Amino acid sequence: MATTVSFINMKGGVGKTTLAAQVAHSADKSDIKTLAIDLDPQANLSQSLMTPEKYVRHLREKKPTIVQVFDRYLPPSAEYESPKKIDIRDVIIKKVGYWPSSTLDLIPSRLELSHSLKNPTGKERRLAKALSTISDNYDLIIIDCAPTESILTEAAYFSSRYVLVPVKPEFMATIGLPLLARSLEEFKIENDDHTIDICGIVFNHSSSYSDGPEGRQAIKEVTQEAKKRGWRAFDTHVHYSASYPKSAREGAPINYTSYVRYEVTAEFDRFKGEFFGAIGLKEK
Repeated sequence: MATTVSFINMKGGVGKTTLAAQVAHSADKSDIKTLAIDLDPQANLSQSLMTPEKYVRHLREKKPTIVQVFDRYLPPSAEYESPKKIDIRDVIIKKVGYWPSSTLDLIPSRLELSHSLKNPTGKERRLAKALSTISDNYDLIIIDCAPTESILTEAAYFSSRYVLVPVKPEFMATIGLPLLARSLEEFKIENDDHTIDICGIVFNHSSSYSDGPEGRQAIKEVTQEAKKRGWRAFDTHVHYSASYPKSAREGAPINYTSYVRYEVTAEFDRFKGEFFGAIGLKEK
């Protein structure tokens, strides 16, 4: 059965999607059967794994997305002349990874997912119930979450065993941590039969300026907050490199991005090893 991990921070711009995409590629390279789920209406993970061109084509052809998982039906189309009961397998895009033998699958998102926030009643468990029918097909399920407290966050909690928290080391870096802690604590109180833990905090240096005094102060503050709450802060930081946005443009893993430096790929491999170890996942 798959181990499910949500990438969450209540503060935006911390690099959740970049890490989610690269971890998915790394798992795929290690022959770990992986399902990536885009739970953000901005759909950046979908575009990163599919490439923007293929993603736009997917929408133009009116193919299903995560929206239909929450709606629980497929609307009438050229293929179906009346509404059809949803099967999550209808939404999964197979083999979106970089390699021909890829085992990386994707449930894409789209902007209309935000409509779920307008009428959230009864939707918080739908993703978890749908995943329960296919979890035996995967080793790892990654959920890229929107940086807001909403029905989508609750849906991610119900679906997940672990939470990974990317943090950008800058002023007010700790702003999302107390919010996340309170959100998880409230979820556990209301759902005491569900086990969910933070597997770790990873510092994601999305700017070259974060290595300076301000960045070091932010790292100190976040580390203190994590220690107080009993959360693990990973030893490996993911430092800024222009190769990360380039990898998204090329639809490639960081290790196969054009002109990427060795120190960038070696650092990400170290983080990947820490992350897999934290969730008990062994590379094949």
